[in-house]
Amino acid sequence: MSPTRRTLQLLLGLLGYASSMAMLLHAGQGGMPWDVLHQGIVRRTGLPFGVVVVTLSALALLAWIPLRQRPGWGTLANVVVIGLAIDPALALVELLVPAPGVAASVALAVGGVLLNGLATSAYLGVRLGPGPRDGLMTGLVARTGRSVRVVRTAIEVVVVAVGWALGGTLGWATLLYALGVGPVVQATARWFAPRRPLAAPSQPFSGAGAPAPARAAPAAPQVPAQETTAG
Repeated sequence: MSPTRRTLQLLLGLLGYASSMAMLLHAGQGGMPWDVLHQGIVRRTGLPFGVVVVTLSALALLAWIPLRQRPGWGTLANVVVIGLAIDPALALVELLVPAPGVAASVALAVGGVLLNGLATSAYLGVRLGPGPRDGLMTGLVARTGRSVRVVRTAIEVVVVAVGWALGGTLGWATLLYALGVGPVVQATARWFAPRRPLAAPSQPFSGAGAPAPARAAPAAPQVPAQETTAG
């Protein structure tokens, strides 16, 4: 993957992620677990959504220090791009769908989950560092020895509970996100990850697509090569 493509894929993935956040928030059916907390803080403090997102991202990065996690520049881009893009994305969604009814709310919520999974695959596919909250999760997994499922569930239960207590919106879309975004990421991850070549560039290919037989040891039986696919 060229540097240009990696940069473009990272930026588009992060912009798509911010847009998916805005769609779920505007649907009013429950946001992502961390957005329930963001929304609760916004309602209590009156701060712009982007300011709250960046502040909590910075706090999550500070927690990386005792967990011995190292951010990549993609991690920093995650903080900056999403923090800057979320408020304009919210304004745009509100402009396009001023007062969503039931059907529009369902469409926004389902579309937000699908877009979020696609965007997550895109920015993780460049392998330039996880987001602040994902790094917090992996750091806790490494330090505690607990499974990813247990640690992630514990974190999200805490942030959802605190966010709901502060006034964040908790609803069926929060559960849809928790159950649905993983399968979407799994289904789309191979679209964005770097692919390995099927064979070394110096190895000749026959017309049928399999490597040409070696010239040495002509009497030996030929074993057809197996192609590999990127996972």
